[in-house]
Amino acid sequence: MIRHIEFARLHNFRDVGGYATEDGREVRWRRLYRSGSLHWLADDDLDRFHTLGVRTVIDLRHPEEIERRGRAPHGPRYHNLAVEHRLWNVQEDYHPDAGVARFLADRYHEVAHDGKAELRSALEVIAEADNAPVVIHCAVGKDRTGVLTALILRLLSVAEDDVIADYALTGLATPRMIASWQEEHPGEPVPWPGFGQAPAEAMRLFLTELGSVRDYCLRTLELDKEVIQTLQDHLLKNPNI
Repeated sequence: MIRHIEFARLHNFRDVGGYATEDGREVRWRRLYRSGSLHWLADDDLDRFHTLGVRTVIDLRHPEEIERRGRAPHGPRYHNLAVEHRLWNVQEDYHPDAGVARFLADRYHEVAHDGKAELRSALEVIAEADNAPVVIHCAVGKDRTGVLTALILRLLSVAEDDVIADYALTGLATPRMIASWQEEHPGEPVPWPGFGQAPAEAMRLFLTELGSVRDYCLRTLELDKEVIQTLQDHLLKNPNI
């Protein structure tokens, strides 16, 4: 199976299926996708998107981003769940001595703290089999999407190293993200040294400091245990099936 799905203008669209779990099962293919913003879809890209049969889109961006850029094509069920409540302040919060990974991990903790209601709602939507296939996305499919995807995969008992590796795959799209930004801002340098980067250490720091994802979801998100079970029943299969 191919994890990355190529589009002309979407740089970071991929299937979250195929990962083995710690109890010997496997995440189903073609049930959950992660992506950058779907407002880029047009022409052949849009046709290819429709062949995936996507039923539900979870857009993690701010409403202002959606108003400025646009949203997914009409058709799929659409949920705008803005998990990020604080705008990034790179000039004040990024310290080169601490590094890009530390800055990103701190932002992910903010999402996990501020976006509790939205993260819970997203997990509830994804757990419902009738909503699949689902696409979750933010602007470039890296940070907000990375946090939610990591929570899902750990709830499915995918090994932490595999979750981190899935996050870091976004780095394959970094050159295209930078090229797109430079096309829109000719002659200007990228906003900060970590622009478009997805260093594995950022997700490792986040998950280590968050602790048990199951406990976080039950206690902090107040997610019902039945939702976790439904999520597992829907998204997991035995590898010989």
